[in-house]
Formats: sequence, structure tokens, C-alpha cells
Amino acid sequence: MKDLMGLMSKAKEMQQKMADMQSEMETLTADGTAGGGVVTVAMSGKGQLTAIKIDPSVFADHDAEILEDLIIAAHSDAKGKIEAIMAEKTQEMTAGLPIPPGMKLPF
Repeated sequence: MKDLMGLMSKAKEMQQKMADMQSEMETLTADGTAGGGVVTVAMSGKGQLTAIKIDPSVFADHDAEILEDLIIAAHSDAKGKIEAIMAEKTQEMTAGLPIPPGMKLPF
């Protein structure tokens, strides 16, 4: 019975930490770049693009396909950074809890 109460306490504590982490995600931002910095995007922790900056030199080539590829690459870079930050925060939050390997949080 003592173990069950301890488990319930841990679950409640983890639930609060998850709520805190979700609130923190809303304020988190990451920049992604491509083409040596000619395209930069800013992304929120919720995955929304909040800004795009394009160096005017990209327009000189008159090749829209290159610009499209650079925007996609910058987006992927920012998304990867957000995912890495969230994975690190999740790992910190769940340290010491008996969570099966491969189980991803938040659910």
C-alpha cells in the first residue's frame, strides 16, 4: 500500500511538471537557418512559424525552386532544435521515474 501511495504522489507530481512544461513550450522559440544563413525562420515551441527572413541576394538568382528548398531546410532545422529542447526537458522531468525505454512523452 505504501508503494501505491508513493506512485500516486509521483504521478501527481509528474502531471504538474507536464503542465508546466506545456506552458513553457508556448514561450519557447528556435531559429532555423539554411544556405549559410541566407534564409532564417523562427518557430514557436508549438511548431508555428513566427518569422521568415530572406537575404535579398537569393532573389538575384530568379530561381524560386532554390528559395523554396532553403525555406523548407530552415524550417526543418528549427523544428529539429525545438524537438531537441523538448526531449531534453522531458528527460530532465522524468529523471528517476521507471518509464519503459522508447516511451515518448508527452503522450
